[in-house]
Amino acid sequence: MATHEKRYVIIGNGIAGTTAAETLRKNDPNCSIHLLTNEAYPLYNRVSLPRFLQGVIVEQKVMIRDVAWHEQRNITLMRETLAVSINTEERVVVTDKGQQLPYDALLIATGGWANSLNVPGASDAKHIYNFVTLDDTKTIIERMLESKTALAYGGSFISYELCDGFAVRKLDTTWLMRGPYWLRSALDAEGGEVVDNIARKFGVEVIHGDEIESVVPKNGVPSYVKTKKGREIQADMIGIGLGITLNTQLVEHTHIKVRGGIVVDEFLETNVEGVYAAGDVAEFYDPTIGYHHTMGTWDNAMAHGRIAGTNMGGGHQAYLDVPTYTSPLFDVNIAVVGTAESNNPELETVTRREPGEKGNENYRKLFLRDNKLVGVLMIGSPKGRKKLVELVKNQQVLATPEEREAVLTLK
Repeated sequence: MATHEKRYVIIGNGIAGTTAAETLRKNDPNCSIHLLTNEAYPLYNRVSLPRFLQGVIVEQKVMIRDVAWHEQRNITLMRETLAVSINTEERVVVTDKGQQLPYDALLIATGGWANSLNVPGASDAKHIYNFVTLDDTKTIIERMLESKTALAYGGSFISYELCDGFAVRKLDTTWLMRGPYWLRSALDAEGGEVVDNIARKFGVEVIHGDEIESVVPKNGVPSYVKTKKGREIQADMIGIGLGITLNTQLVEHTHIKVRGGIVVDEFLETNVEGVYAAGDVAEFYDPTIGYHHTMGTWDNAMAHGRIAGTNMGGGHQAYLDVPTYTSPLFDVNIAVVGTAESNNPELETVTRREPGEKGNENYRKLFLRDNKLVGVLMIGSPKGRKKLVELVKNQQVLATPEEREAVLTLK
């Protein structure tokens, strides 16, 4: 009896989904691949959006793929299309346009939605922005060009990228966050002070330990915000970086297991046979720390896409990568290697802050589990980064103060 050509459906065309589609096509020239996205664009580089926001690069430089690339590889790119339900027994995905897409293997790479600002007055004011998509970025740029004051709100990567964009565009910028310092899930007070000094060098006013109580609009746009500690902060526009909510709603009425994200094994397959998850939405097994977690980085999503695409097509390859993330932090770099979680009681941390002029310091933090190096966070000089990736990958034992100091000062 003849068998049909393999059918693959991928929900989400970010770097995880598009990499999976490319991998499937390389391994099987005859299969059918449907790649769904709710956006109007083929794959673009989300890591480049901060530089586009600053005006350093143009929109064309953000784009990675075009429609023709998909056509040449016979990948059916379904733009502005939402998957609304999954029938895992019949193996069918239904879209908001009523299309039914049968699959032999399914990949869910839906990422997450940016959390919005929910305070009195926010719903009555325009020019309050999240910063996740290309359309977000274009809308923010349009408003920046007609604004004088801006507020970045939150202690996340997104909030500092917004703050950086506002400051580079010469807006009078305030950075407000609820926590005692930026990125409190990974940094400490000293590291937070290093970041504050960098921001203040660019003229940013940094405020900790306070939060927006209400937005006071005037003629439908923000005039200023009131904080819980009684501050009034002028803002022609407000950028929100309050984290994301993972987009797991699609699997709520299925047997697919969800905790923080969609739970997958070391092969990125869920508990339902033939259904995989990758990227931000996947709660994956990380061999460097020995348990499941989620991670919202570009490199991690790309690695997930490659592994998921291989295994959907019949492979049996485990995820063994060391996730990394590098981003410009105003005029310096921040790099994260492996797992960097200060709030994880299983991890021990060691830090080093090199003295220097304010706004031009180097900071390094090691994360260890049972004396094995599982993560590194670096602010400033990126020297030694490649070696650090190898040390994390090999779970280098650093039992003595001398061994740890040698890694902290690695060049």
